[in-house]
Amino acid sequence: MAEHNDLGKIGEELAVDYLQQNGYQILETNFTAHKAEIDIIAKKKDWLIVVEVKTRSSIDFGSPEDFVNKKKIKLLVKAIDEYVQQTGLDLEIRFDIIAIVRENGKFNIEHLEDAFYHF
Repeated sequence: MAEHNDLGKIGEELAVDYLQQNGYQILETNFTAHKAEIDIIAKKKDWLIVVEVKTRSSIDFGSPEDFVNKKKIKLLVKAIDEYVQQTGLDLEIRFDIIAIVRENGKFNIEHLEDAFYHF
């Protein structure tokens, strides 16, 4: 597996741990529908949260969250619509980004709630 794939996998595992430590219930990981993959689907209180995880080894080419474009957002919206139809969950939906950067062998995690309103 390529190094960037390994880094991405590590980032998703760190994100799951982070969310669980902060009171989120993980419902799904790597949910696929309509040519889109949702990294993490979580629940907290009355919210269904779609989490896109972006992990980078540096910020030389931009912050991790800078790599979520409008096309990706549209695909995530379609995918979560499919998930809601399959599960029948009737909750408010929120889209978050967890941006992870590895610096000096340490992973720094930033959780951006309602992230798509910032685009």
